[in-house]
Amino acid sequence: MALHAVRRAGPVLGRRVLVTGCGPIGALLIMVARRSGAVEIVATDIADEALTAAKAAGADRVINTAKDPAALAAYGADKGTFDILFEASGSEKALRGALDALRPGGIIMQVGIGGDMSLPINVITAKELDLRGSFRFHEEFAHALSFLNSRLIDVRPLITASFPFTRFQDAFALAGDRTQAMKVQLSFD
Repeated sequence: MALHAVRRAGPVLGRRVLVTGCGPIGALLIMVARRSGAVEIVATDIADEALTAAKAAGADRVINTAKDPAALAAYGADKGTFDILFEASGSEKALRGALDALRPGGIIMQVGIGGDMSLPINVITAKELDLRGSFRFHEEFAHALSFLNSRLIDVRPLITASFPFTRFQDAFALAGDRTQAMKVQLSFD
């Protein structure tokens, strides 16, 4: 999914990127954006655990917007800083909070799904922002496997624990606790 979203965003080389929502998909977006040449990546979330993973994934700066709701305001100076927003939380509040930080002509890649959102169309129009959705990713599956196998993208920092498949109940219990786990892996040795 992350490869597909970054491809749909267009060239990332030399661009400034904002990622809102740093669960597994947001962390992968950071890794792919970094690999694609982003010059700066800032990540936001409301959970410190997710922000720790975002930093490990390659974010230059992480911001807990629950603890510091005004932290993105500085990025809104001079009509905005970021070229691309990857909105991975599915939260209307996160999307709205990021719009001022986007420069005119910036790209909004809506990746997160959390229900219907109301959008400030006047802001999108006045800043001439491009709103793009990203959902399917079958075209990039072979590339994803190649990147993983060659470690061009190393997801090991995102794997919190590994369980033998016979302990799948324990694995799913841990995976369901976002304060304890980013990704839990089942092994079939």
